[in-house]
Amino acid sequence: MNPLHVVVALTTRDNDYQAEQAVSVSDIAARLGVKIEIIYADNDAVNQTQQLIKIIQNNERKPAAILVEPVGTGMPQVAKAAVAAGIGWGMINSAPDYIPELRRAGNVPVFSISTDQSEVGRIQGEQVGALVQEGSILYIEGPSTSTAAQLRTKGMLSTKPASVTLKNLRGDWTERSAHHSVASWLSLASSRQMQIKAVISQNDAMAIGARKALANLTEEDRERWQNVPFTGCDGVTKTGQDWVRRKLLMATIITAPAAGPALELLVKAVKSGAMPPESTLISPKSFPAIGELQAEAKRAGA
Repeated sequence: MNPLHVVVALTTRDNDYQAEQAVSVSDIAARLGVKIEIIYADNDAVNQTQQLIKIIQNNERKPAAILVEPVGTGMPQVAKAAVAAGIGWGMINSAPDYIPELRRAGNVPVFSISTDQSEVGRIQGEQVGALVQEGSILYIEGPSTSTAAQLRTKGMLSTKPASVTLKNLRGDWTERSAHHSVASWLSLASSRQMQIKAVISQNDAMAIGARKALANLTEEDRERWQNVPFTGCDGVTKTGQDWVRRKLLMATIITAPAAGPALELLVKAVKSGAMPPESTLISPKSFPAIGELQAEAKRAGA
């Protein structure tokens, strides 16, 4: 019997969380005896759509299922085409509203699995409160089309202190994008008039990119930023968590890779012949814990 063939579509190679996703799903595929094909969209939504349409239309190498972390929208037409072709469809870190309809219409596994992005945002808002009681923070968001970015922002706004105001910038989840965004903002005269109390990023890669952008400042300007804490999200062991331990970041939020559990749900569904749960959420956690962060901020004079 041929092994189950599954395509795993990730957003980019240039991101530590996506790299962890690839490692996680590869390890679980090896354990379960599943053949996986990992593809990357290079953070290009059009490219990702074209990649998947090509796979769906290739009858000679048609996979049993596609697990996809979308760059932009949930790709409803691509999802419908996959299910119509008898290909299972699993959404990673996104829960589009068409999932229930596809589950009713098809006879292949259709589901979503995600870190609880709203909870990520709520934790980040609590981290903000542990670091800053009032004043302005620089808040670096992911792409405006990203459901994860939208939910993280909404959650953060619900728990941050009301006396803390935001200066919003955007990146595409990569270190390079945040470096460019922050460097461009720092070049403006208006940036020098703001006293930023913290730099809060929606992932660790962008937090490090933001921090590196300070290297191009004058010595006087760098001194203004010397004690400003930086935080991120995702908390990959060898990057985000390590950066916290090395004091490059003040905090992160651990979000376990969802691609591996997505593959486990898929394989279980195929073997049992039953639909997986429509939606599965994975709980995140603050690193360090909020109480420890408050104590550390007090010691650092943040």
